[in-house]
Amino acid sequence: MDNRRWIIPTVLSLVLVIALVWGYNQFNTKNDYETALTNQYQRLFYDTKKHVENVQVSLSKALVSDSKEQNILLLSQVMNEAYFAQDKLSQMPVTHADIAKTQKFLTQVADYSYSLIQDHLDGKELTNKQRETLFNLQGNTSNFNKELSALHDKILEGDFNASRTSTKQREKLQQANKEMLQTRLLSFEKQMGKSPELIYDGPFSDQRLNKKPVGLGNKKVTKDEAKRIAKQFVGDKKVDEITSFEEGKDISKVAIPSHTFNVLPKNTSKDMAIYMGVSKQGGNVVWMVNPRRVSKNNLSMKQAEQAALKFLKEKGFTNMEPNYSLKYDGIAVFNFAHKEGDVTVYPDLIKLKVALDNGEVIGFDAAAYLMNHQKRNIPKPKITPEKARESVRIDFDIDSTRLAMIPKGSKEILCYEFKGKYKGSDFIIYINALNGKEEDILQIIKSENGTLTF
Repeated sequence: MDNRRWIIPTVLSLVLVIALVWGYNQFNTKNDYETALTNQYQRLFYDTKKHVENVQVSLSKALVSDSKEQNILLLSQVMNEAYFAQDKLSQMPVTHADIAKTQKFLTQVADYSYSLIQDHLDGKELTNKQRETLFNLQGNTSNFNKELSALHDKILEGDFNASRTSTKQREKLQQANKEMLQTRLLSFEKQMGKSPELIYDGPFSDQRLNKKPVGLGNKKVTKDEAKRIAKQFVGDKKVDEITSFEEGKDISKVAIPSHTFNVLPKNTSKDMAIYMGVSKQGGNVVWMVNPRRVSKNNLSMKQAEQAALKFLKEKGFTNMEPNYSLKYDGIAVFNFAHKEGDVTVYPDLIKLKVALDNGEVIGFDAAAYLMNHQKRNIPKPKITPEKARESVRIDFDIDSTRLAMIPKGSKEILCYEFKGKYKGSDFIIYINALNGKEEDILQIIKSENGTLTF
């Protein structure tokens, strides 16, 4: 009987010890998640800052350079660094609407640089007006750098904690965002809104960006309907909770106004929510970002590409083909273009990011596709591939030929795409399939991290 009296207290003590150990482990796990998330956002911030600094330096050098060859090199650096900065900025825990002008600015810096490269390749010198535009771009980039440097000082003072943003994202996201990034980034956004439009012949010029989307559909979608669409996109059975995300006061100014959400998958820390945007017109998922950490590279780029293609088919995007890829920080980035018959339609572009640890799609951007995708009356070529070949250098060793629709200013042009080599380097040459005119030349850069074109 005496032994029985000690059973209940002993069991309770054991339960208490187990509960304390479990609680301690949960506490440590939570801290580990918060630390990892903070480190990830800080790394993204530092990477963004470094890329913007490189843009400013290369622009400054281009302003004083009088060599076309040197300018081509410098402008290529500007283009790549601007794209990298935009990519890292898009992964920050701030609303897409509130940084839309900044992202647009970085995209235009890249595309304007590309247009100047094409002028140089055509033997043209920089005009005074083009140098003035470069000077203005350099000034805006310098201002952006000052804002980032000021934020860098705050981080060093210890005022920055990304986990605070994550833990408050459901109830106080706007306040938390301002504490971390938005206050200073928005001040730069206001400056971007005052910048004059860039006028040049490029696929991301203001004339093209300001066009109305043609691939959305006509139905107006409520927030509740958009929430159901977001949940279905992630997977109904995978979602634990979905809440509205702060849209920002400039939501009406973005190209595709969207309902935005935080989606919390089941059995996941609240700090690891997925960010999503669903268009208010048509109810299309415009973008999705899963900022989770990727620690290992278990998959090859080919395996990641297959995972990306499978994802696109599951989401209803058929006839998509990969065009360029890039690997960094355990992530594979792919651009997929729509294929219509035997014609590759480059304006209908979707960008995917695949985690190389398990093949999960952690980034989705269909803005270009939704802006441009429509039923097209693609003309039939008026010249043969052999005739188009006459417009290409004789000593250009061609590997493949195909038809492609490419963006050119506000138009789309049917071209023969010739891929091949010249003096050991890989190029793509586009010849107008209607009149034989050389429309564009891209150089293919291959490395262990992927394939890029510029």
